[in-house]
Amino acid sequence: MAKNIQLLLTENVSHLGIVGDVVRVRLGYARNYLIPRGLATEPSDEIREALAAKREEAERQLRELRAQREKMVEKLESFEVTLQRSCNDQGLLYGSITQKDIADALVAEGFNVEPRDVRLGQTIKRVDSYSVLVKLDQDLEADVKLWVVPDRELNVEERDEMEFDEEGNLIRHARPAKQEAVEAGAEEGAASEQG
Repeated sequence: MAKNIQLLLTENVSHLGIVGDVVRVRLGYARNYLIPRGLATEPSDEIREALAAKREEAERQLRELRAQREKMVEKLESFEVTLQRSCNDQGLLYGSITQKDIADALVAEGFNVEPRDVRLGQTIKRVDSYSVLVKLDQDLEADVKLWVVPDRELNVEERDEMEFDEEGNLIRHARPAKQEAVEAGAEEGAASEQG
């Protein structure tokens, strides 16, 4: 039994082809999706000739779309987008930034971008700046600068690194006098509340 079948597209199908293209697809995709929806049929010269005008219109639309995308890539190349997110004091986000988040931000700025056009090379889970690839076509791509900023002022304290000796015991370093006074005052306040 054949696993693939050749069909003539009667409508434009995203990521497959335009009207009048003869494509090879999986049998299940053809039987369950393309043929029942009237998007494809068995190839024949008569049907191909009947679709000639429709194909010319589809090719014209593709040329216009290509020109629009080329202009958009030029604008995107120097574009920066900022996303504000909740995070802890170390700058770790409570959720990651997704392709949809970035695409929605770009759409809000007037760019016609789909989430599948945004390519993330890494998981974005920190407050920082990132370079994000937006790929609109095989040869149309732009790098967008993404700034992930916290939704509040971060309370970053300087914390001493803990050091251990060879036996695993904590090495205590002399603390600055100001820090010892603050800690002593806190201990006295706690003792007076108990008494």
